[in-house]
Amino acid sequence: MTDGIILAAGAVCWRLVDGHIRVLVIHRPRYDDLTLPKGKLEPGETAPEAAVREVREETGLSITLGMPLSPTRYTLANGREKVVQYWSAEVGETAVRAARFRSNAEVDAAHWMPLSKAKVALSYEHDIQLLEEFARLHERAAGSTFGLIVLRHAKATARSDWKGADTDRPLAPRGELQARRIVSTLRAWHPRRIVSSPAVRCASTVAPLARAIDRKVRLEPGVSQDAWDDGALEVPAIVARRVDSRRTTVLCSHRPVLPDILRELALTSGTPMGEPIREAAVLEPAAFSIVHLSAAHPQSGILAIETHNPL
Repeated sequence: MTDGIILAAGAVCWRLVDGHIRVLVIHRPRYDDLTLPKGKLEPGETAPEAAVREVREETGLSITLGMPLSPTRYTLANGREKVVQYWSAEVGETAVRAARFRSNAEVDAAHWMPLSKAKVALSYEHDIQLLEEFARLHERAAGSTFGLIVLRHAKATARSDWKGADTDRPLAPRGELQARRIVSTLRAWHPRRIVSSPAVRCASTVAPLARAIDRKVRLEPGVSQDAWDDGALEVPAIVARRVDSRRTTVLCSHRPVLPDILRELALTSGTPMGEPIREAAVLEPAAFSIVHLSAAHPQSGILAIETHNPL
């Protein structure tokens, strides 16, 4: 909670059934309403973490976050304002079969509804508007999406305190904590690949994530500080491979390299450069920006950009 505002997070969970979109709607017996799964952030929890946790607790589904949707704001009966951040979340058949929904006092039913029926059935106008936004983005994406997660390495030991080669400069204790802390937030998007500058401070930043998701880190000298210093960056080729893979990827690099990476993502996806792309490259240590692209047509433009800072 911030200044009396209640912060919450949730997701528009969707799947295709016989080629048609269905979205997940829950019934809450306490309010006798139909709404979308969501819930309040717990202390020390980020909004993406909360969205994944709340959907799992309310519906039994393990989800992967996709594109961000506009936050909803409304005033509760007690006069306090509630702000809910939502993401779209495609749910595969494996996740549907694995889910074990149990009716309880908070949520006693969960229904997969056709999009048109859900718009009529939902109890709140802000939920209906959210579904309309989701439908527009889904149509623009032509289905599934994936993300390129551009991550700045965590807080490193100061240059003045390090006597060895700069590429060997390690994380500071605060940076080691940041590297561990961002794992659960990054996992909300289920990254399938991890790419990093070979500098120790970058490789150490993604090491906890690599262990958590059991993935190897691909070291790319072409996005290193040394390559930037020497004018030998290989950003276009590296970004092109990641876009062509159509798999959500974490790409960890250095502050001076980040603008080149975001600029290349704009060029590769056919997106005009603008302030949102430039702002996405301005990251503090352990912060990351996610560029969302269409899996069917990744060159059709950036669908959304979001930035997350470490707690």
